[in-house]
Amino acid sequence: MHLNKKSIVFLAAISITQQSVAAETLEQAFSAAVLNNQTIFAAKLNSLVAEQQTSAARGQRLPRVNLQGGYQQLSETPSAKTVVGGQEAEFEMSQAGSANAQAIVSLPVFTSGRISHSIEAAEANALASQYNESTLILNIKLKVANAFIAIFRAQKALEVAQSHVKILKAHTNDVNNLYQQGMVARNDSLAVEVELSNAQQGVLQQENSLQIAQAGFNQLLNRDLTAEVDLQEYLPTLLQGDFSALSEQALIKRTELYALTEQRRALEQQSASVIANLWPQVSVSGGYQYQQNQYQTYEGMWQASAMVQWQVYDGSTSHRSDALISQARAVDLQRQDLIAMITLQVRQAWLATQETQKRIAVTQKAISQAEENLKVNSERYQQGVATHTEVLDAEDLRIRSYDNFNNARYDAVMAQLNLRRAVGVL
Repeated sequence: MHLNKKSIVFLAAISITQQSVAAETLEQAFSAAVLNNQTIFAAKLNSLVAEQQTSAARGQRLPRVNLQGGYQQLSETPSAKTVVGGQEAEFEMSQAGSANAQAIVSLPVFTSGRISHSIEAAEANALASQYNESTLILNIKLKVANAFIAIFRAQKALEVAQSHVKILKAHTNDVNNLYQQGMVARNDSLAVEVELSNAQQGVLQQENSLQIAQAGFNQLLNRDLTAEVDLQEYLPTLLQGDFSALSEQALIKRTELYALTEQRRALEQQSASVIANLWPQVSVSGGYQYQQNQYQTYEGMWQASAMVQWQVYDGSTSHRSDALISQARAVDLQRQDLIAMITLQVRQAWLATQETQKRIAVTQKAISQAEENLKVNSERYQQGVATHTEVLDAEDLRIRSYDNFNNARYDAVMAQLNLRRAVGVL
């Protein structure tokens, strides 16, 4: 089949598009982690538990229905003694065996705030659990980002190690050629062979590091550790704003602060609910009772009642309330400390972004200089005006400059991601 030039370009574009689609982005990795990570599953279950506890607290306001029944057998028939006409007389009051049943509905009418405070405490705990879940998701996402970038860092390190082997192989050929011509000593040939062996060992080590990085990434996404990893390189956009603006944004966005606020509110409401037990509790009840008794005129009767209970003094209630208030104050102090910690995190991440951007420019310039230095020393060695050691030193500088550039580049990426996490917008 004949393909014209436009068809070939079109098919090539499709191939490139398919490859880019196949590669997993960081956002896709985030989504996969949220769906599959076991720690996040556990956090979601905790949020569900808190919601059920809220429903249970609200259920205290609903009527309670109590059904009860049974059968009783006595050894003797219950009877009563009396005197009739100066003579003792005895008559039966009920049979020895009798059945009984009752259905009672009770409803709290007034609890001095005990129920309402317990409901507010449960709602606050539920909100705190949701904020903790959001915080955990952000922490997992940051771990995924670290693992994601670690793979690219390992890939680049492997490429540098492979290029090191390639350069040393070329230099080995030069050394052997010069040795065969009697222009260099046997020691140069032996030394370069040792360097080449070390470089090949470095490639093996970097290959292992890459596999470990891929396995760590798969573990966070709850995948098979040996699953193939194909990622699309990620370069985050810079967050706009200076340190002060980003710090203010962090204090608004960070869910940890909201979680502590709700925890404090829950403790305060629990304390109020405990204190409410010392005030009047009013409830009403009603239902139907049946007692089998052939001597009784009405075996079944409807009944209604109202009850007021006031526990005037309890030696433990005030202490339990004070303990909860103290816990609430402790949580508030933790929140104040967290505000300072968040500001520090933003500061550190913001400074890291500034430093890594400068490192990229410096290390990128060093690469071209190191390449030129290696080229010059290789030519001088071939001309017999440089030593073998100078060539190896130049190659060491070259691979170090590449490693420095790659590390600066991915450190810059992680600095941006850490800044986003510190601000709470990862």
